[in-house]
Amino acid sequence: MSLAPLLKVEGLSVTYHGATRPSLRDVSLQLQEKQRLAIIGESGSGKSTLARTIAGILPRGARTEGQIVWNGDREKSSNPQFPTRGRDIAYVFQDPSASLNPVLTIGEQVAEAAIRHLRLTRKQAYTHARDLLAEVQLPNPDALLSAYPHQISGGQRQRVAIAAAISAAPKILIADEATSALDTITQAAIARLLDHLVNANGMTLIFITHDIALASSLADEIAVFQSGQLVESGKARDVLSHPTSDDTKRLLSSHLDLTTPPLIRRAS
Repeated sequence: MSLAPLLKVEGLSVTYHGATRPSLRDVSLQLQEKQRLAIIGESGSGKSTLARTIAGILPRGARTEGQIVWNGDREKSSNPQFPTRGRDIAYVFQDPSASLNPVLTIGEQVAEAAIRHLRLTRKQAYTHARDLLAEVQLPNPDALLSAYPHQISGGQRQRVAIAAAISAAPKILIADEATSALDTITQAAIARLLDHLVNANGMTLIFITHDIALASSLADEIAVFQSGQLVESGKARDVLSHPTSDDTKRLLSSHLDLTTPPLIRRAS
């Protein structure tokens, strides 16, 4: 007997307050536990809107139709306490300044979710925070506990944001363009870090990106969005090697040229 999906999106449409057209239109997909789903598409394609809807962080006034069913349980899907943000599902934004408070120390911010959701004491949570800073490969984690976000680089701030996101051991980690504001070398390092953390902690990953190469290196499933609609989805190897949608073919052709190395999933 096959397991019920971790989440199932059914006929989801989202319209922001004041907008005349929906940002998402009749989207349906599902995600299994420990799966890695890359959602790709151009800016404005609706991929971040889907991620924010799943995480329950749409702005006030946004109107939704359809539903998200968690763990095959339709009753739970209508319960605002399930899943719990920070505990069951965590979000890493494109810009770490969107999630890091400039007036709180790094230690306070990484320890916060562990205190709130894991019921750790302050001392235990700070030890946990130090260990997480080491796990995301930041140098001198003991000193970083008392540092502030402005005292470290952009790539290091993103690592701190990831550490804070996984502090309470969430089941699902959503990385929303988490590498796009970084230089190429740092992008690759953050992608490798996400790959390691998802493997080591048994998390489910939703990776939002416009970068097909990054998607191919991290995902086992790919969903392609265009103009608020899901135009193609399937195994990463199949979508990249044998795309059926014209939109997917166009995205691939814009990425691939004579100087582009083979996509990781295509080469494997």
